[in-house]
Formats: sequence, C-alpha cells, structure tokens
Amino acid sequence: MSVSEHWDNAYASKGEAELSWFQEFPEHSLALIRKHTADKTVGIIDVGGGAARLVDHLLEIGYSDVSVLDISRVGMDQAKDRLGQAADRVNWIVVDITQWRPNRTWMIWHDRAVFHFLVDPTDQELYIEALSAATRVGATIIIATFALDGPDKCSGLPVQRYSAKTLGMQLGVGFRLLEQAKETHLTPGGVQQHFSSAVFERV
Repeated sequence: MSVSEHWDNAYASKGEAELSWFQEFPEHSLALIRKHTADKTVGIIDVGGGAARLVDHLLEIGYSDVSVLDISRVGMDQAKDRLGQAADRVNWIVVDITQWRPNRTWMIWHDRAVFHFLVDPTDQELYIEALSAATRVGATIIIATFALDGPDKCSGLPVQRYSAKTLGMQLGVGFRLLEQAKETHLTPGGVQQHFSSAVFERV
C-alpha cells in the first residue's frame, strides 16, 4: 500500500471525530498563529491539514489567504464537503510533500501532522527542501511533533519523536527557534499523546 493509499484508507474507514488526531477546536495552533501575525492577509499553509478543522477557524476569524496541503485526497474532500461554499476560499494542494515543488511562498507554515511521520533521512531532507522553498526570510514556521515521551507509532506507522532542540538541529541554521511548548492531546479514544511544539523564524 502506498503512503497516499494508507491515509486515504484511514480517512475512509472512520468518521472524522473517531480519528486519533481529531480536534474540534485547535486552540494551541490558533493561539500560536495569532500570536505571530496580526496581518490576516498573509499567506498561511497548513501542511498535512487533511480533514482537520484548523482551516475552518482560520476562515472564520478572517484570514484570507489560506492553503491546505495533504497527501490524502479523501481527507481533503471531507474538509471541502464540511466547508461547503467556503471551500472555494481555500487553496487545496494534494501532493506528497517529499515530491512537492511549491510555486509560491507563505509567511506562516503550520504542521501538526507530517514531519514526525518522516522517519527516512532522505524524506526528512526533502521536506526541509520544500519548507525552505515555500517560505522566505522572516516567515514563521510552526511545527508540532510527537514529543520525546510521546507515542512511537501512530495510525499503524512508526514516527520520529522530537524536542524543540532536536527539531531545530534537524531543520538547520536557516531556522531560529522563537519559542517552544508542550501539548497533551487527548484522542477520541481517551489516550493521552504528548506533543512538542516549536516556533521558528526563517533567517
């Protein structure tokens, strides 16, 4: 099974609110985005957004240049169906990020779903290349990964766990750490998952 088929199957086999990563209100992500930009016209991209509800709330509070990138067309179609006509206000990008060549840049990069699933060093390097091409100096990079004491598998796949420090070392010298935080996510099944969030500036 390919990676895209794996995630298509994950979305198709369960209701949205049954998925382990489901958040009705992504409070932590929204707080970080709002803290680091007062300009609601800046480009924001949610990497691995799938059917997640961050896009709903970004549109609701007035952000006008919102993109969602995901490898799963099924997940993205679920988000489009939920949003209805508002989906036309979003730039939807269905692609494997390790194969992506962005044709523009964004000032806010948000990822709570992708990087920790990339356990192969080559895929990690390709992600960082895409991130670098899709942002410019001064951009804000928000990445949440499973923390060092978080799960070592999710959705049947192995993950790479990080602290803010080890994530910064992985990204390299072009990214300056601005802040870090811990988040405990409670899955719909009642399981606690520890996340590490880090905010970087492109330099």
